[in-house]
Amino acid sequence: MKPGHAARTHGSATAAGLHRLAERPMPWLSAWQTFVKVVEAGSMAGAARLLDCTRAQVSRQVAELESSFGTRLLERSTRRLALTPAGQVFHQHALAALESVAATQLAVGNLGDEPHGVLRVSATITFGRLHVAPLLPRLAAQYPRLVCELILTDQLIDLEESDIDLALRMTRSPPQDAVARKLANLGRGIYGSPAYLQAHGLPASVAELSHHQTLSYLMTEAHRWHLLTPGGGEHVHATTARLRVNNTDCLLEAALAGWGLAILPTYLAAPHAAAGRLQRVLADVEPRTPFGSHLYACYTPSRRRTPKVRVLLELLAAEFEPLPPWERSATGPANP
Repeated sequence: MKPGHAARTHGSATAAGLHRLAERPMPWLSAWQTFVKVVEAGSMAGAARLLDCTRAQVSRQVAELESSFGTRLLERSTRRLALTPAGQVFHQHALAALESVAATQLAVGNLGDEPHGVLRVSATITFGRLHVAPLLPRLAAQYPRLVCELILTDQLIDLEESDIDLALRMTRSPPQDAVARKLANLGRGIYGSPAYLQAHGLPASVAELSHHQTLSYLMTEAHRWHLLTPGGGEHVHATTARLRVNNTDCLLEAALAGWGLAILPTYLAAPHAAAGRLQRVLADVEPRTPFGSHLYACYTPSRRRTPKVRVLLELLAAEFEPLPPWERSATGPANP
């Protein structure tokens, strides 16, 4: 059989299968999603883990699909699963159909002006806890048809795969496939507790940091601080403290407890500095990290006009522009 003829034959089988699916009460959309996950995971057990269901449920849905189409879609062996020719054709059409369904759901959901549905927001653990979590109850109270979900993680997650409506990211380079709106500047400084500084003295230069306990943030620093000096040079300092953590809250607690000096973001350190629990040193030195110095609201182009994203952006702008709350508290109330 010629390849072209085979493709037409399988295409006709797929069309006939679609017609039979439309006539049967089986939940075809769920079955199609399951089949795609089986192909993605390479096994039914792997698909079950991705879908948070049992392997038996996955196997039953695949069997129902094959019964509806009247042909085998998968070749099963003890080692692996392989797509049959019909399975290859169906997989391509299923991917396109599921993408179309998702776009349709989004388009229909965008109708009307009142925000509704589930709003999924992502942020880093510390920043999200301090400056995002308090905002979402206000949105939920204002819009009764809106459900807010906050996903806190310091790992970079894919907006599409994780179905994130808007992510707040601290980065030098916003994602190229997303809309990125800058919300605020993010400063960082070197801080220590008054008790630590009284015991060990104030460093007068970056060279004197070698005489101090300097704490390491495992996520980015690789046990080294990169510091820009006032003259434009860069000083690389190897951290010396025997305490290393991968969480900014823990780094703050270590500095407050007097374990040493730490590079901290001002959104976290500013309230403690204002209350006298921390003191900034080498204020003319700028720490450099892969996180960059800006906070961005990032979202995919398809969510640009959704009411739920629009109202969240308006709330974020009101909260962080022209000055974020940690800078407003540092400068005090504006003159009348």
